[in-house]
Amino acid sequence: MSTVSYFADSLEEARAWYAEFLGVEAYFEVRTPDGELAYVEFRIGDYQAELGLVNRKFEVTPSAAPAGQILYWAVDDLEATRQRLFELGAKEHDEVRVRGDGFVTASVVDPFGNILGVMTNVHYMSMVEQNSR
Repeated sequence: MSTVSYFADSLEEARAWYAEFLGVEAYFEVRTPDGELAYVEFRIGDYQAELGLVNRKFEVTPSAAPAGQILYWAVDDLEATRQRLFELGAKEHDEVRVRGDGFVTASVVDPFGNILGVMTNVHYMSMVEQNSR
């Protein structure tokens, strides 16, 4: 995974919400010729993966309900991350589920209708450790 895109009706609100949640500001933005915010991007995580927020009017296949594949972001503390997301207004999509030894997932719906997956993943952490040597 190099980039994931989430959509929002109010890109300014989504940008502020994700900046608050992630603890970093977006490093890149694109505006339409009339100055409307069209896209913002954050770099996050161990490998600086790209999280893009797109003005919903550019969504190719709009949906009124949360839909699509779930991309899970590796987190150090699943429960603390879930609580932080709930404090910021996210709603539970799927409860905490043990998927196997060292693999635990959960997902929320952000205030903009996107599914955000979070997980602890021993394979991911072993790769981070291996790559940091």
